[in-house]
Amino acid sequence: MYLETPKKFSMLVGQAHEVAVNFFRPISRKYDKAEHAYPKELDMLASLLDGMNEGSPEAAGAATAGKRGTKQEGGIRNGSNMSTALGAIELCYGDTGLLLTMPRQGLGNSAIAAVANDEQLERFKGKWAAMAITEPGCGSDSAAIRTTATKDGDHYILNGEKIFVTSGDRADCVVVWATLDKNLGRAAIKSFVVEKGTPGMTLTRLEHKLGIKASDTAAFVFENCRVPAANLLGNPEIDVAKGFAGVMETFDNTRPLVAAMAVGCAKASLERTKELLKDYLDPDYRTPPLNASHVAATVARMEAEWESAYLLTVKAAWMADNKQPNSKEASIAKAKAGRVGNEITLKCVELCASIGYGEDELLEKWARDSKILDIFEGTQQIQQLIIARRLLGKSSSELK
Repeated sequence: MYLETPKKFSMLVGQAHEVAVNFFRPISRKYDKAEHAYPKELDMLASLLDGMNEGSPEAAGAATAGKRGTKQEGGIRNGSNMSTALGAIELCYGDTGLLLTMPRQGLGNSAIAAVANDEQLERFKGKWAAMAITEPGCGSDSAAIRTTATKDGDHYILNGEKIFVTSGDRADCVVVWATLDKNLGRAAIKSFVVEKGTPGMTLTRLEHKLGIKASDTAAFVFENCRVPAANLLGNPEIDVAKGFAGVMETFDNTRPLVAAMAVGCAKASLERTKELLKDYLDPDYRTPPLNASHVAATVARMEAEWESAYLLTVKAAWMADNKQPNSKEASIAKAKAGRVGNEITLKCVELCASIGYGEDELLEKWARDSKILDIFEGTQQIQQLIIARRLLGKSSSELK
């Protein structure tokens, strides 16, 4: 694995960085204070990204991140998972909430890219898809989903409630996780694309949050909501032997992307802190940490933690591009980056004292935004549980 940014992505990374600094940051505070107001400035940016993807074999974006395509003969490839992760790092260097509300870049788009068939990929192309997994009383344990999907001719009837749906109000459709049979446990859970406006689908509220306020977070109720059977993603058959693996493939793609968001947000805090405290730091790293000031030693430790999170993130994305099983690595990257990202942003606020805590700087906002990146797509504790299962060769029933 080559650890430098692939040359073919250098322009994309550079453009994403310019967007973060010159486009996201100037409107960051505006939409942090205007929660639930849609950032109309993003429409033009989303259209530009769509155009770039149409004309590029190495597209970037949630809708293109998957394990499809063929591995390059006699070597490795860096594809859409890598480009999307690198782009997310740079965009979150600007504002995580604005990235999360970018049209057609929702987590539901990653779910469609991961498990949809060719016909579904074409039919849902250009749609903005949110993803609905969490329910009241069912958060980190996705297998405990109680929303039901009952087959009725050429349709499924959905009944249940979903909460914490990112971009739920603004998206064109929602990828809903539901069970075909509660008695069969994980194996019966499938994902369905539900178009907005479908009868029986009701948006009940928008959440008020600690951070990522530019992104809307919705709750839905499904009451006898009829969804075409053709909108079921993946295999409609219940395969007890395969279990939960079908829908869980989605996380193999989305967890490295969330890790990338945490890496980007932490990068912003760390670099700004180094700028503010430059008079207390050794720019050439000539002073050993044991002999350095507390500030310098703390910054050095944070830089090392950030580097490890970055490398784990690009490794998980690289494995997905090369169609290697990456479930364990995706959880490792998510766990490390989520924890480190939150620790770095909070420590940067602490080191910068009143400057870090005030609204004259974005440091306090990045600290608030970073916490969700350690929670959604599976909390720190859930990631550690998944990693332990993979390392020990235990099933979910054997290791809870």
